[in-house]
Amino acid sequence: MDLFSLLLGIGIFFSRVADVTLGTMRTLAIVQGRTKVSFVLGFFEVSLWLVVISTVVHKIVEKPFLGVFYALGYATGNVVGIRLERKIGQGYTVVRVITVSSGEKMAARLRDMGFGVTTFEGQGRSGPVTELYVVCRRKDLTRILCTVQEIDLHAFYITEHAGSVSKILRPMGSVEPTGWRAILKKK
Repeated sequence: MDLFSLLLGIGIFFSRVADVTLGTMRTLAIVQGRTKVSFVLGFFEVSLWLVVISTVVHKIVEKPFLGVFYALGYATGNVVGIRLERKIGQGYTVVRVITVSSGEKMAARLRDMGFGVTTFEGQGRSGPVTELYVVCRRKDLTRILCTVQEIDLHAFYITEHAGSVSKILRPMGSVEPTGWRAILKKK
């Protein structure tokens, strides 16, 4: 394998990672109903894919190892796309928490953090329970779950995707801005 072929393989790998990452994010945006984002991501995904596939197809007969770079880029792109989408955290999540003894305390703490919480009384296998129902931005999910576990390590929770949300309470004042927002706030 010569240096040019190796560099071509590495270029194919990274290009494939990029286009599959875009495709993964596009698919998740479709599921969340974000049509404009899906359109833009789809355009760039297919444009990049066409460049990569046109490079690989006519060279793969003489250099089959390029197919390995192509396949590794595809597999890696799936992982990168999922992780990137989780980090960006667009959309909303429903969190249901069931606790035996800490319902009031947990609801009060989450409300103090700026979240809307609805509680329900129920009956579990061992007696009465309280269910807390919270709809939040996916970005806020980690904070909510940390608070839940801090108050009651034995609390049961489940999260699910919320397709459409009519109104949501956002904890605006309780979170310090990060990234470019923090820079703009300092000025």
